[in-house]
Amino acid sequence: MKQSEILNLSAAELQEKLSQLKKTYTDLKSAHTISPIENPLQIRTLRRTIARVNTELSKKLQ
Repeated sequence: MKQSEILNLSAAELQEKLSQLKKTYTDLKSAHTISPIENPLQIRTLRRTIARVNTELSKKLQ
């Protein structure tokens, strides 16, 4: 998800997206623990996307 896409979302949409991303991250981490996933860089990318969404959400809630 690009930064420009994140900026266009409302606070409610950001919260929804954040919960979806966190669930995906958890699923991906557990799948990688059981057997190595094809592209482990997905985990890092997803973690950084979660941080970006979290940052924008905190900016909008202030």
